[in-house]
Amino acid sequence: MNILNRLMRIAGLAGCLALAVPTVAHSQLNSLESIAAAQQGGRVVFRATFKEPLKQVPGNFSIAQPARIAFDLPDTMNGTGHNSETINAGEVRTATFVQVGNRMRLVLNLSNPMSYETEVDGRTMSVTLSSNVGVSAGNRGQVQRFATDDGGSSHGIKDIDFRRGPAGEGRIVVELADASTGIDIRQQGPNLVVDFVRSQLPESLRRRLNVSDFGTPVQNINAFPQGGNVRLLIEPKGLWEHNAYQTDRQFVVEVKPVNYDPNRLTQGTRGGYKGEKLSLNFQNIDVRSVLNVIADFTDLNIITSDTVQGNLTLRLKDVPWDQALDIILQTRGLDMRKNGNVIWIAPRDELATKEKLELEAKQQISDLEPLRTETFQLNYTKADTLIKVLTDEKQKMLSKRGSAVVDSRTNQIFVQDIAARLDEIRRIVAAADVPVRQVMIEARIVEATDNFGRTLGARLGINTINPILGGGLATGGNSIDTGWQTAQPFNPQGNLGGPIPAIPGSPITTTITQPTNPNDLMSVNLPATRTTTNAQPGSFALSLFNAGMTRFLNLELNALESDGKGKIISSPRVVTANQTEAAIEQGTEIPYQQATSSGATAVAFRKAVLSLKVKPQITPDGNVIVEVQVHKDSPGTVTQAGVAIDTKNVTTAVLIENGGTVVIGGIYTQNELNQINKIPLLGDVPGLGFFFRNTYKQDNKTELLVFITPRIVDDRLNIR
Repeated sequence: MNILNRLMRIAGLAGCLALAVPTVAHSQLNSLESIAAAQQGGRVVFRATFKEPLKQVPGNFSIAQPARIAFDLPDTMNGTGHNSETINAGEVRTATFVQVGNRMRLVLNLSNPMSYETEVDGRTMSVTLSSNVGVSAGNRGQVQRFATDDGGSSHGIKDIDFRRGPAGEGRIVVELADASTGIDIRQQGPNLVVDFVRSQLPESLRRRLNVSDFGTPVQNINAFPQGGNVRLLIEPKGLWEHNAYQTDRQFVVEVKPVNYDPNRLTQGTRGGYKGEKLSLNFQNIDVRSVLNVIADFTDLNIITSDTVQGNLTLRLKDVPWDQALDIILQTRGLDMRKNGNVIWIAPRDELATKEKLELEAKQQISDLEPLRTETFQLNYTKADTLIKVLTDEKQKMLSKRGSAVVDSRTNQIFVQDIAARLDEIRRIVAAADVPVRQVMIEARIVEATDNFGRTLGARLGINTINPILGGGLATGGNSIDTGWQTAQPFNPQGNLGGPIPAIPGSPITTTITQPTNPNDLMSVNLPATRTTTNAQPGSFALSLFNAGMTRFLNLELNALESDGKGKIISSPRVVTANQTEAAIEQGTEIPYQQATSSGATAVAFRKAVLSLKVKPQITPDGNVIVEVQVHKDSPGTVTQAGVAIDTKNVTTAVLIENGGTVVIGGIYTQNELNQINKIPLLGDVPGLGFFFRNTYKQDNKTELLVFITPRIVDDRLNIR
């Protein structure tokens, strides 16, 4: 604890009241008649006028937190007619008068600690207050020495950052150049001031940050040099409390929001007492007088029951006022009820009895109160649904005399009950009869294909020409007859079917015959086949013959290569209410025969459709939980039993931000095929083996992706 705090404690102890003075008659008491204050330059002169002259300067003391100057006046009464007066002169805010027995205490409440001089001149006491020379303006108030400066060289600040905590608190994170930086923290009015002792602030960090968009109590952060120090000014709003900690070179200040509780004496989430500290020293004093002292100290309105009696001896040093009040109540068996800034104090049994009587009186009034009938017109909620909530036996919202009926035609509810219950039902109806938010769900189904096929083959055959004398058909010799028929004469251009030229001096003519089945005399028949694209393979044919044109060698090469890429995009979308299932589909229904129980057959249908079924749920933070089913079915191959159906579907539940897109599923397939048909041995001969085999290669790729995008529809039916 520093020297300033010790001086404050000593001053507080010096001012403890010791009321052991015998009671003096009112006629012999002096009284305070009036007060006045005026600001003169940098000083404030306060004057108090009494009925009788003062013999000497009264005993006095001052404290720094809260900043106050107190004067104890024995044998003096308060003759002003009120307990406090507003001054607002310089740093002097108010004057408070506390009367305990025959002793009065005059308290000057200040904004900041000030030095003062007291002088008595007859019936007037003058107090001259001036700014405290020993305390700079930046260091006034209660200073919490978080870390002590090591007294070495100056320190530095490397970075200042702001973050939002999970509970809505604002975190100011300061990165120090070294861990030995001295840090002072204090609350200055509505702001929080952090001073880094003997530190330097880079130019890039000398700025004012507006962090109100983070939704924390902190609104602005201002960092700037202050003399040889660096000051961090934090500007919160509302009710808040702060916490500070340091880890190595990282210093963190947390400003947490505080929810106001009208039933608590002091606000805040931390344990213990949080009231301003005071010192009390009473011997055999009336309990009601002590409660009046606390009421004047805290500016609270305290109502004390007539049954609160007795005396007590109390000596407290620098304790929070709420703890002092709790001690007094526990000592005398009292309890309190707080409503706003009014506190009612009475014995515990009296409070319990009074509350019990109030509840019984309310119950009796409700049993005798006349019933009223009110009509509730529902706009968005079905009356049949809401009346089940109102008349639920497990949690009845109507009184035992109340009743409710529904008119489904007009969607109205007629309720008959007492006025208090009707007010409650009115709030319930207003909260339940609201439009349901809507969501548009869009699904994109992308099916991409990449097909590649290559096939090579060859056909090889030998043909023989038979000589015919006088145009007759030869029946022997070297001819091969396997079902061939007579063809047209040979065409000199090398094609079959043209006239055959005459051979001079020779009675022999020739004809070329071709087989009835072109494949009958093929020695090798391994042509190229169709690929998955059903395209016809290209062919290249070549015929070789001897000089006498009696033997032919036919060669045919077939080849086909196909490369195809495709993409199919389906985008079903549907709009539905929150937590309401919706479905949309498009496609065909395929008929098939189905046996009945009587033995006859009937026609049934099976769907091959693209369908989307969703059920969205909007979360409080604006995201969407989607339960989704996506089916993409299409007719497949035809079998003896009927048409097969190729189906692809996804069923899942996923959390998606509003307007965001997520891939909920994907299917990737790849089909590779390498096939070789060949004649044994000949197909393996290097080079020539090509004419005795065919090859087929296939590489098909298919990928299916399903995307989901939810968008919340606002009240104006616009997509957000």
